[in-house]
Amino acid sequence: MPRIRAITLDLDDTLWPSAPTLIRAEQRAHAWLATHVPDVAMMWSIEQLRELRLGIFKQHPQLQHDFLRIRRMAMQTAFAQAGQSGAAAHDLIERVLDVFMTARNDVDLYPEVRESLNRLSQRFELASLTNGNADVARIGIGRYFKATLSAHAHNVSKPDAALFHIACRALACEPDEVVHVGDDIELDVRGARAAGLHVIWMNRADAAWVGDDAPVAVNDLLGLERWLAD
Repeated sequence: MPRIRAITLDLDDTLWPSAPTLIRAEQRAHAWLATHVPDVAMMWSIEQLRELRLGIFKQHPQLQHDFLRIRRMAMQTAFAQAGQSGAAAHDLIERVLDVFMTARNDVDLYPEVRESLNRLSQRFELASLTNGNADVARIGIGRYFKATLSAHAHNVSKPDAALFHIACRALACEPDEVVHVGDDIELDVRGARAAGLHVIWMNRADAAWVGDDAPVAVNDLLGLERWLAD
């Protein structure tokens, strides 16, 4: 058992399911558009806006750490093509983005998360570490974390070792004193390993690992607590 002083935690699909959250957020944002800017909503469906964002992402891979900026750029294009421009359009875009972000942070935590974070935070320093734009303070779990780190705030995203090392410094720990917990094989598991952290794969769906380098896997935070207690 390594000497663990701190834990970094991925957010989406580690502490809550991301797909239903994002789908609900996009639905609420599009409903707001239908009420306040119907020309845009009629021209651009939710699916078309997703395709537009994907196109922008492919054209600007340097923005992979800033999903909100990509979403803003997509809205600017959608508004312009619907004949909406100028200061009024700018204000409307910011308002619909606020609707989206409010819903983005209206998450359904996995059942054990809140109590488990409470227990873990009493024994270890915790940091959230995400490529996304969820806000643990708005979600209501910010008090459990000593540090909250996101790709867009540091202009670097997982699996880059730099983001993991920024988290270690925020926790005042060496990488080999930190265990990272996340669901994504490339971004979380292999990224954290390459950065020198210990790794726990959050495998809530009991997926199969391909290869002979399987990490320790748990199905929930209770499994993490059991591993830390061994």
